[in-house]
Amino acid sequence: MSENRVVQGRMVTGRKLAELIEDDSVMEAEPIEDADRECPDCGGGVLKVGYMPSVTEFITGWKCQDCDWSETDRD
Repeated sequence: MSENRVVQGRMVTGRKLAELIEDDSVMEAEPIEDADRECPDCGGGVLKVGYMPSVTEFITGWKCQDCDWSETDRD
């Protein structure tokens, strides 16, 4: 299920969504999922994606579909 999703007016893949969250390129990304939460900044829909920014790291990231807000589960 590698569905593309609209984020801030652009169609994105899981990898592109991960790159938006990371603000850098990533090695690999899972398909995009709906996160069961609202954006704390604008109340918009939030998407979730798991990705590997490096060989040794797996991150879960969340990104608002409507504004610049994002966060990760990094410590």
